[in-house]
Amino acid sequence: MTAPVRNAGLPAPVRGVLTHPIVRFLARRLLYSLVVLFGVLILVFALVQLVPGDPVRIALGTRYTPEAYNALRAASGLDRPLLEQFFGYAGSAVRGDLGVSFRNGDPVTQILMERLPATVSLAVFGILIALLIAIPAGIYSALHEGKVSDAIIRVASQFGVSVPDFWMGILLIALFSTTLGWLPTSGYRPLFDDPGGWLRHVILPGLTVGFVAGAIMTRYVRSAVLEVSGMTYVRTARSKGLAPRIVTMRHIVRNALVPVLTITGIQLATILSGVIVVEVVFAWPGLGRLVFNAVAARDYPVIQGAVLLIAVLFLLVNLVVDLLYAVIDPRIRLS
Repeated sequence: MTAPVRNAGLPAPVRGVLTHPIVRFLARRLLYSLVVLFGVLILVFALVQLVPGDPVRIALGTRYTPEAYNALRAASGLDRPLLEQFFGYAGSAVRGDLGVSFRNGDPVTQILMERLPATVSLAVFGILIALLIAIPAGIYSALHEGKVSDAIIRVASQFGVSVPDFWMGILLIALFSTTLGWLPTSGYRPLFDDPGGWLRHVILPGLTVGFVAGAIMTRYVRSAVLEVSGMTYVRTARSKGLAPRIVTMRHIVRNALVPVLTITGIQLATILSGVIVVEVVFAWPGLGRLVFNAVAARDYPVIQGAVLLIAVLFLLVNLVVDLLYAVIDPRIRLS
């Protein structure tokens, strides 16, 4: 007896879409992401409950009055039973309502959306700088293993990994702003309102982020290229008399991109989560500086919302990286 075909009652085109590997992969990843987000939601909700003392009283500080205290406690839903608070917060978060700020009463979602473009623009600029540094430097270092140029690149990458972000930023400010006067020391201009102003302001924080990320990624690129260079198919390609450039680009670099893509996704997600020190040094109004100020002001709804947004960004970046695996190397199956 033949087993019933799943989704047999659906039209053939619909069945084809539902059974496509990418669609099935996206469905599994979506389910996984929802589970992760639910766990993050529990953690950020517990943040307020685990804070010693009354978070509303702490947040108000010298602004405390009985009227302000009761109004803020009611607006935050902290006057309700614990279980009701959690489900109320979870339901509101699903609708995009993350509460109101303890500090100024503005909606947390609005605050986060105002800061997100600055963080995204800095992250994209910084990761492009990192790739422009890491890919050529890592490939060149691996192809010249043991030579002086390889040693120089390795020492430079180790220096970049060891240097603190704030010190790198201060050095760039001292050189390009204080000494040469080419670039502003701090501030931000929206990309679409003032592209030229945005570029002038993003260069120094972008270089700071890019140099540090590029140093980390250079080591991964070098290791990946060295590993692929020792594979049997690379030696076979060389023994056939193929030009070194063809062997490098077709057989080495392409196959080394998979681990490079992994570290690129990690670095991009790290920058998107908010490079706090860099944003504070350059007065960059991104998520990192927002979290820094929220922690200082004990603005727990903003901290909760920022953590949730950062978790979503991490999951999105990981999803895109997983999809790109199959684009770069067709032998990789989405699972």
